[in-house]
Amino acid sequence: GAGRGGGSEALEEAAEQGWAAAQWYLGNCYAKGTGGLAQNDEVAARLFRQAADQGDALGQHALGDSYMQGKGVTVDHSRTAKLYRQAADQGLARAQSSFGQYCTLGLGVVHDIAEAARYF
Repeated sequence: GAGRGGGSEALEEAAEQGWAAAQWYLGNCYAKGTGGLAQNDEVAARLFRQAADQGDALGQHALGDSYMQGKGVTVDHSRTAKLYRQAADQGLARAQSSFGQYCTLGLGVVHDIAEAARYF
C-alpha cells in the first residue's frame, strides 16, 4: 500500500504466504529494528526458521547466527554448525566462511582443519 508501513505489510503478507526470501528479509528487519518495525529477536528467529525450514540458504545462515549469538533462541553451537553447513553446501560464501571457522575452532563439530580448508 501507499500508506505508512505499506512496505512492511506487503512483506509480512508474503512471509505469511511462505515466501522464504520475504521471511529472511523481514527477519532481518526485526533483528535490526529497521523498516518501521520494532527490534524483536524472537520474531526474527521465528522468521529465519521458517525460511531455513524451506531450505533457504540465507535463512539457514541467519538462523545459525541467531543460535550462535543467543538472539531469540538459546545458544546452541551444534545447531549453528548444522545450519551453517547446510547453507555452505548450497554455495553461500558467508556460510562457507562461518562453517570453516566452526571446524577450525571445533565449535559444535569435531575440530577438523582439513574439513575447514574445504570451506575457506
